[in-house]
Amino acid sequence: MSSSEDSALEALVVLGDPVRRGLYRHVTGTPGEVGRDAAAEAAGVSRSLAAFHLDKLVEAGLLEVSFRRLSGRSGPGAGRPSKMYRRAEGEHAVSVPPRSYDTASRLLAEVVERAGLDGELQAAARVAGEAEGGASGDEADPVEVLRARGYEPFWDGGTLRLNNCPFHALADQFPALVCGMNLAGIEGLLAGLPGGEEWSAAMDPLPQGCCVALGTAEEI
Repeated sequence: MSSSEDSALEALVVLGDPVRRGLYRHVTGTPGEVGRDAAAEAAGVSRSLAAFHLDKLVEAGLLEVSFRRLSGRSGPGAGRPSKMYRRAEGEHAVSVPPRSYDTASRLLAEVVERAGLDGELQAAARVAGEAEGGASGDEADPVEVLRARGYEPFWDGGTLRLNNCPFHALADQFPALVCGMNLAGIEGLLAGLPGGEEWSAAMDPLPQGCCVALGTAEEI
């Protein structure tokens, strides 16, 4: 087993603890950075226990740390900077036995882009999204359906933003192709969901999140 597989397995083992999983989900599902107090409250544990587990997640490469004064003040009397946590940039994936789906996906994306098949890809994504929406049930909530697909939705005023891009690695290499596919897939998903016609989706990228934002049809 390679060192990269070893490190990925070690990172995932860290998430075996339920408290750490809860803290990780809270931090990664929250836009921006999270302090120890907020993380502890969300996980229902003491601040010291939250700090211990958060730092274990940092050691495993799952979270990153920065320091800032929450009061916004500086200079003498401003207090010590607080330790803040956010999702780490790296990705961790393990397949047993080893597989290389990422290689195949990159090659397929390159062929589609070179052949100028963006429209065909978007049409296929829209059909697939609509089928998934239709299979989600009569009571399906668009926000929860997107959450289940890994988008980590959150409300920003009247706009529903998506904190995570499930296609991050490919979107970095083929942004126009993959973001267009993503938007079409979400549009199809909304079309297939009960009440989905009350929503609309548009390109509105987050610096570290998804390229698509959603809102009610009259708001976005």
